Amino acid sequence: MRRGSELPLWADLLLLPLVCLLVALGASACVVALIGQSPLEVLLALLKGAFGSQRNLSYTLYYATTFIFTGLSVAVAHRAGLFNIGAEGQAVLGGLGCGLLAMTFSNHWPAWVMLPMMLLFSAIWGAAWAAVPAYLQAYRGSHVVITTIMFNFIASALLVYVLVNFVRPPGSMAVESLPFAPSAHLPNAHEALAWMGVAWPQSPLNLSFVLALVACLGVYVFLWQLRGGYRLRVVGSSPGAAQYAGINDRHQIMIAMGLSGALAGMVGMNEIAGVSGKLLLDYVNGAGFTGIAVALMGRNHPAGIVFSSLLFGALFQGGAEVAFDIPGFTRDMVVMLQGFMVLFSGAMTYAIAPALAWVLGKFGLLRHG
Repeated sequence: MRRGSELPLWADLLLLPLVCLLVALGASACVVALIGQSPLEVLLALLKGAFGSQRNLSYTLYYATTFIFTGLSVAVAHRAGLFNIGAEGQAVLGGLGCGLLAMTFSNHWPAWVMLPMMLLFSAIWGAAWAAVPAYLQAYRGSHVVITTIMFNFIASALLVYVLVNFVRPPGSMAVESLPFAPSAHLPNAHEALAWMGVAWPQSPLNLSFVLALVACLGVYVFLWQLRGGYRLRVVGSSPGAAQYAGINDRHQIMIAMGLSGALAGMVGMNEIAGVSGKLLLDYVNGAGFTGIAVALMGRNHPAGIVFSSLLFGALFQGGAEVAFDIPGFTRDMVVMLQGFMVLFSGAMTYAIAPALAWVLGKFGLLRHG
């Protein structure tokens, strides 16, 4: 059973997020009805916009890819008892490292060398950016929440500085680099499926979706199957017990934040290598903060993060379609729906959990394990 919850493990991981989702949808439906719209019509339009065609599904999975990386980033840090709010800045630095490498070597290296090196640089630059707040907390007592927030702004300013002063072509008004050589292009889904004889519409979805799923598997194996992950979780669950067992909590803080930053940095593969093919501004676009909600709704577990990422991907894609298809339903109202998801998957979880535990107890289902 999880700390601070009366629910058994299966209910905490599966049933509680589902109930929170239903409550959020119910609250959203009430607000939609109050503004004169049909909740059922809006929901059906959102589902159609997110999953109604191969192209719409591709966009949903494309958004979900970024949220998987940032959600995993937040979850790994949380398992060590850390609240990493710096996934946004770590993703920015990961993309910057990925882009600078591509600009320097994409004309000289083949794709089978270029793409793995871009992934490696994305992870290294993201991890390096997270290592500084980790060191400040582990060895200097600075709180990681404060330092990671500040590092988000520094990362954004650094990206602008590099783009404006070193990367932007002379005479160009666009704050972006020149396109990379083809060797730095991560194949899109329609290209990859065409190799297997499957027709698929063109979209931003690319093979970084597969990388995100591999990252989920890697995080699961590390945290729940390897000794290093066990030590990290012990520090997050009980620092006193970890010290008694001889586990160096400072080392675990550095490891957790390094892994967290590396996962966030991999966002650059989706946006820089898979879509834009060049270094530009705003390729993260708030995904690091969305990752906090994704991790909360996914209960900081890789499997849950996949499903919550799909949910938020559907909200982003389906919400855009709803704003086009239903007169009077604006993009701001879609943001409201997202806000309800964040509210009920995060702040209201501990208010819903006791009521759910009471219901399960009435039906004799409250067996812990």
